[in-house]
Amino acid sequence: MSAFRYKALNTEGRLIKGVLEADSERHLRAQLRAQNLRPVEVRGVEVKMTKGRRPRFTLFRAGLSASELALITRQLATLVASALPLDECLQAAAEQTRKPSIKSILLEVRSRVSEGYTLASGMAQYPQAFGEMYRAMVHAGEQAGQLAPVLEQLAEHTENRQLTAQKLKLAMIYPFVLMGVAVSVVAALMVFVVPELVGIFTHTKKELPPLTVGLIATSDFLRDWGLYLLMGLLLSVVVIRQLLQEPRRRLRWHQLLLQIPGINRVLVGIDTARFSSTLSILMGSGVPLLDALHIAGSVMSNRELQKAAIKVADNVQEGSSLNKALSQGDCFPPMMVHMVASGEVSGELEVMLERSATNQERELEMTLGTVMGLFEPMMVILMGGVVLIIVLAILLPIFDLNTMVR
Repeated sequence: MSAFRYKALNTEGRLIKGVLEADSERHLRAQLRAQNLRPVEVRGVEVKMTKGRRPRFTLFRAGLSASELALITRQLATLVASALPLDECLQAAAEQTRKPSIKSILLEVRSRVSEGYTLASGMAQYPQAFGEMYRAMVHAGEQAGQLAPVLEQLAEHTENRQLTAQKLKLAMIYPFVLMGVAVSVVAALMVFVVPELVGIFTHTKKELPPLTVGLIATSDFLRDWGLYLLMGLLLSVVVIRQLLQEPRRRLRWHQLLLQIPGINRVLVGIDTARFSSTLSILMGSGVPLLDALHIAGSVMSNRELQKAAIKVADNVQEGSSLNKALSQGDCFPPMMVHMVASGEVSGELEVMLERSATNQERELEMTLGTVMGLFEPMMVILMGGVVLIIVLAILLPIFDLNTMVR
């Protein structure tokens, strides 16, 4: 069976959209008529394969957010643990979602499973929805006959990742809102208020203070060119993002980011924590170490750190221990290397990798908390300084007028 998207009219003449599974379009139309629905449009959910085994979707982008993936994984883990057949589990999970794109993905995966393919093979059609690490763990669980526990572990990992991302977003909301309000207030003062207040000084023959002259020039520039400046900034962002799509430029950009003090610490902390957590989960699920290293390296967002992870995998393949391979690269924190060495000696490498990831995430949260805590008063001080300059630029000519009158 395959998944089909349809549009149909009910008995009241209202248009209804949805996704159903059928052997063919004719079979689907018959199903709709049996439900007293008149088919208007029926389209198959097609997946066209491109180079590198990456599918390109003709009807929609098959992507899942972290919350959606966590919910689906938790549902599948619960259903599989109840000893239901896998295709029925996918069917039940598809029926529980209201989003057509998610339902289409699950029904298409169910169709592949019904044809005899494994769950990991069915998910491989949607790499944007189910990442490489996700599919590797599912494959390992199927091979070991432990799919339900692996799905439980995946659900916990996905939920923890979503929770961490949500904490970071919430921590950054207030500073960005404060910065946006500050910029908007200053721009409004410069464009609308300042010209009215300093306009009375432009007709006088007395020379204005340099601070007032600079304020008037800045106000005139923002009033005449502010819109073009904003459009130019937005266009620059779009152009830069397009340029960074090229692999070499992106690699150079990532190398530059790792050389900036402060930013490099945050980037390394995020990626190495992700690397440790992914490697721990993969090894705990039975994935071989070399495969786990390659997959964990691909999860890292920085290209330079990805190269370092590939070099670690090459050194391990040549016979080196994991802690020595990690220590040869300058990107991995020393604490992580020591914990990996301890895990290799004690035979609890997965546990120590998970502890390393937890420690790095906590350190990262503390660092970001400190930065955000300092950012807020700095923005208040900066805002107060800008307002003080504007007030002084307006008051200085008034003081001069008072002196002339006396």
